[in-house]
Amino acid sequence: MKYLLPAIAAVFLAFRVSAQVIGVEVKLDQEQFLPGETLPITVRVFNNAGQTLHLGADANWLTFTIVSLDDNSAVIKTGDPDVIKTFDLGSTEVATKRLDIAPYYELKRRGRYRLTATVHIAEWGSDVNSAPKEFDIIDGAELWSRDFGVPSTATDRPPEVRKYVLEEANYLRKQLRMYVLVTDQSRRQVFNVKQVGPMVSFSQPEVQLDPKSNLHVLYQSGAQTFIYSVINPDGKIEQQDIYDLFDTRPHLGVDQDGTMKVIGGVRRVKPGELPTIVPPPQLAPTSPPPATVKDSKTKKK
Repeated sequence: MKYLLPAIAAVFLAFRVSAQVIGVEVKLDQEQFLPGETLPITVRVFNNAGQTLHLGADANWLTFTIVSLDDNSAVIKTGDPDVIKTFDLGSTEVATKRLDIAPYYELKRRGRYRLTATVHIAEWGSDVNSAPKEFDIIDGAELWSRDFGVPSTATDRPPEVRKYVLEEANYLRKQLRMYVLVTDQSRRQVFNVKQVGPMVSFSQPEVQLDPKSNLHVLYQSGAQTFIYSVINPDGKIEQQDIYDLFDTRPHLGVDQDGTMKVIGGVRRVKPGELPTIVPPPQLAPTSPPPATVKDSKTKKK
């Protein structure tokens, strides 16, 4: 027993020291998410220990704990985030790690949750926890839904049937945002959730499916602006443009060859579409013309 007490004291002291000189911070891009939506986080590790730390050698160097505040239960973990990448963190340096943790936890139920990041320092045998960060899983209000068949080259069997769902959610209770969900027909399995963009409360989205089962959505995002998006059957946003109300109101239509398009309004030019202005090359300094040497004639006296 007399040997056990010093050992416990040494571990406690190591924990206190590490917590004082090593800082861990976790940040969220937003505080409200739909079930199945990506949950990107940023973890920062501050080293003020006066020595170099060797991190990232195994999956245990950075772990997370998510607790449901509704019943104080731990959220079920479904996998390990990919955090393995060895690196050295020198004294006074800061390391930043960005990742999406949604695929690794069962975050399908509405409620409030608390996230904590833990960094394990193998050399010291101690852990350092971040301050907890709270967030909400919320339900959106359904605006529109439709079943569709996933395109396939097979003709000897029925197509896989999925469902497009458009929902609005009150982001941070200040700004309505539109989301698109791709689920199975029963809505039990969510294949993808994407945030389309901000929207106004009175917006009535125009929605069309093209022959490839892509979803075309046009809706009002501001007083004079509209967002046009094309979403494929996997829930990926293939195209997105902003239209300004100018003379005529933008609306969905088809051109002469049957291609879906936006008619009316004025599409904003994206930064990547602006022409690159190349300044004229600087003129090389021209050499002065060679001096003309006149033949000198000797006068006879």
